[in-house]
Order: sequence, then C-alpha cells, then structure tokens
Amino acid sequence: MRINRHLMEKIRESMASVLPITAIVFLLSITIAPLDPGTLVLFLFGAILLVGGMGLFTLGVDMSMIPMGEGVGVVLSKHRLLILPVFAYFLLGVLTTMAEPDLQVLAKQVSAIPGTVLILTVAVGVGLFLVAATLRIRWGFPLRRLLLFFYGLVFLLAFLAPENFIPVSFDSGGVTTGPITVPFIMSLGLGIASTRSDKNSASDSFGLISLCSIGPILCVLLLGIIYKPQEAASHLSVIPSIPTTAQAAQYFIQSFPTYLREVAMALLPVAGLFLVFQLLTRRFKRGQLIRIVTGLLYTYLGLVLFLCGVNVGFMPAGQLIGATIANGVKWLLVPIGMLIGYYIVKAEPAIQVLNRQVESVTNGSVSAKSMNLCMSLGVSASVGLSMMRVLTGLPIQWIIIPGYLIALVLSRFVPRMFVGIAFDSGGVASGPMTTTFLLPLSIGACDAIDGNLMTDAFGVVALVALTPLIAIQLMGILYQYKMRLTDRQMVQETEVLDVMDDIIEFEEDDEDGGQS
Repeated sequence: MRINRHLMEKIRESMASVLPITAIVFLLSITIAPLDPGTLVLFLFGAILLVGGMGLFTLGVDMSMIPMGEGVGVVLSKHRLLILPVFAYFLLGVLTTMAEPDLQVLAKQVSAIPGTVLILTVAVGVGLFLVAATLRIRWGFPLRRLLLFFYGLVFLLAFLAPENFIPVSFDSGGVTTGPITVPFIMSLGLGIASTRSDKNSASDSFGLISLCSIGPILCVLLLGIIYKPQEAASHLSVIPSIPTTAQAAQYFIQSFPTYLREVAMALLPVAGLFLVFQLLTRRFKRGQLIRIVTGLLYTYLGLVLFLCGVNVGFMPAGQLIGATIANGVKWLLVPIGMLIGYYIVKAEPAIQVLNRQVESVTNGSVSAKSMNLCMSLGVSASVGLSMMRVLTGLPIQWIIIPGYLIALVLSRFVPRMFVGIAFDSGGVASGPMTTTFLLPLSIGACDAIDGNLMTDAFGVVALVALTPLIAIQLMGILYQYKMRLTDRQMVQETEVLDVMDDIIEFEEDDEDGGQS
C-alpha cells in the first residue's frame, strides 16, 4: 500500500511535467504545424507512456539506484588501497556509458568513424573522468580549478579538430549522462562525501556529472583530430505511415522488444557490479536487498516505457513540426523552440532526481521549484539559440566558447556548492527528451531549408548542456546576496536590541538613584 501511494504521487508529478509539452504540440498540430493523424496518435500514445514511465522510473531510482550508489561510495572511499576504488570507478564509468541508449543513437549518426570506436572512445572518457571526479571529492580539491583546466583543453582541441566534427564532439558530452548513469553517479558522490566531516563535504558531493561530461568531449575531439573525418553524415528518420489507432498501438507493441533489450543491457552492468559489491561487503540486509531489487524492476519497466514513448511517439512529431514551420514562417522557429524548451526539460527524468538531491543537501534553502525555473529558462534560451543556428548557419564555436567562458568566470563569484550544482545540471538537462524531440525538431527544420545537418542542426544537445550552467550560477549569486542581506538584518536587529537593553538598564539605574 505504501509503495502504491508513492507510485501514484510520482505519476501525478510526471503528469504535471508531461502535460504542458503535450498541450503545446497538440496546439501546434491544429494551427501552424499540422500533423497527419497517424503521427499525432503516435505522439499522444507516447505521452501516455511517458507519464507512466517517469512515475515508475523515479520511484525505482529512490528505492534502488540512490541507496546502491551511496553504499558503494561509502565503502570504496574508506578503502586504504587506492588502486581498488580507482579500478572500480573506471570500470563503472565505462560499462554504464557503453550501454547508454542515447549514445547508441548518436553513434549511428556519425558515418565517418566506426560506431564501436566512437562508443568505446566516449566510454573511456567517462571512465577516466569519473575516477578524477571521485578522487576530487575524496581529497576536497576545488571543482572550479579542474573545470578551468579541462575546459581550456577543450577549447584548444576545438581549434584543431575538423569543423564538421565539433558539434558531434560537444553533443557526446551531453548524451553520456543519461537516465541510467546520472542517478547512480550522483548518489555515488553523496556516499563519498558523507565520509568527510569538513564544512565543504556537502557541496563537494556535486560535480561528478559535470566532469564526466567533459571526458567524452575531450576524447571525441582527439578522435576527430586522429581520424580527420571530412564529414560526419546524418540522415532523416523514417516516419511511419499509421492510418488507424489500432495500427499505432501495434507499432508500439512491435517496438517494445527493442527497448526491453536496450534497457536490460544498460542496467545489467550496474546490477552486476552491485551484486559483486554486496557479495564482498555484505553491506545491505535482506529487507534492504528486497527493496533494492524491487526498485530495479520499477526502474527497468519505467525506462522501457519512457524510451519507447519518446523514440516512437515524440521523434516523428518533432521532425515534422520542425520541417513544417521552416517551410512556412521560418523565424517562428525561434519563439516556438524557446516555448518548447521551457516546458520539455520538466519531462527529463534525471532532472527530478537532481532537484530532489539539491533540495535535500541544502535543507530546502534551494528548492526544487527554483531549480526547475532556472533549468527551464536556461533550456529555453538554448533551444532559441539552436533554432537561430539552424536559420543562420552560425558556427557553434561562436556560442559554445563564449558561453563556457562566462560560466567559468561566474564560478569565481558564486558559493562553492552552486558551481557543482550548475555544472551537473548541464549534463542532466541534455537527456532523452533532447535527443528524441529537440534534435529531430532541429534536423527537420534544417533539412527543410537545405541546411548542413551536421554543422547547423547538430549541437542542440551541447547548447542545452550549456545554458543551465549560467542560469543556475546566476541563481547562486542571487541566493548569496539574499543570505548576506539576511545576515545584515540580523546584525542590525541584534544591535537595536542591545541598544534597547542599555536604555532599559539606564532607566532602571536612574530610578534606583532617584529613590535613594
């Protein structure tokens, strides 16, 4: 009964997140961007699957992934021999990344480099930087220094890599931090940080996602320099012809085995490593293990429903809407894209995990509501910039490099905790909804105006990962200002009370003197 109550709460939360973007697409389909009935039915079916999938997924993460990650982090961080934690973190990063569904999609888009080579390169990048991120927490090294150093390397390599390959390189950093890796890695950071007792331990629990997003960018840029590909060709997705609702349902049913297999392959490395960990340490009791196994089943079923909904239902709608608007009043792409971006980020499953962790670690001083608002504003701006790039052909370097420079400069003026939260939020925001709706929206529009798909359409994932960095840090500056204002008011109130006490004492002394 308790689990059922929690599940209904999660489903209500996911419904509130999915309904706005569903309503926007439906209104567009009956006004300026008509969809054929089959595509619209697929989209509506997909929205239903999203609601149920997000509900099951978020409940499963709370029951399984978070306690698993925290437990592994606590035990490994206490191990005296450093070689064992380093090997475990590297292996965890590589295995989970290779199984990420979003990475498989990206690899299929790049024909100049074998898909296996690209996937392995990205996985090694995540593994290496997961080791660096966990050691940073263990030793308390400031995150901003690592960010300055590694993004400096990114900018240098971006000048040396082939131009057509740069958007794919930056997109690879966003797709690797998907719904499987994010909850486990974030809770891993919490577990490692909990073994420290200094004042910065809570703030240092953030930052794993941000560093794990840099690794793939660096490694893929190096790969592009080595291979020197002249192109990284892409193609439009084939949109199925669905004349009846019965055939739409049948199309979803036929697609389910693919996602049952993909999600199983994504979860098995995490589950396998956890099994080995439990056999060696016996950390979790029987009741906790039953809860974790049940949570893994919820996570599995929820992610299957979610990915099937976004890939089968949302991808065709995004591509058609982009193409239809571009063939009409094309500059409407910018405001419509911004509106879609504002609401679509709320439907990213990992966003809810991050927001709850931030609210928990900060004891409610940074609320999930304020995080949602900043993320929505940031992603809205990024989608607007992406649509502008589609229409103008503006090179992504002209936005990415100044954007990251602004974010890195801001990191010197915000509280330490907000640096980690902000740079984590970029990796979390660029999830399945971005790759299966926003990217097809961009590709459909770019193809309609005969643009270069790889240089103009790709890069939307990278921009979605960029703008939350700035938005969250601006929120951190505002938070810092309010805290200083509150402290100043408290000091003033204390001074007034001291003065009042002095006056009262003086009057009492004066009365005593008069009576004598």
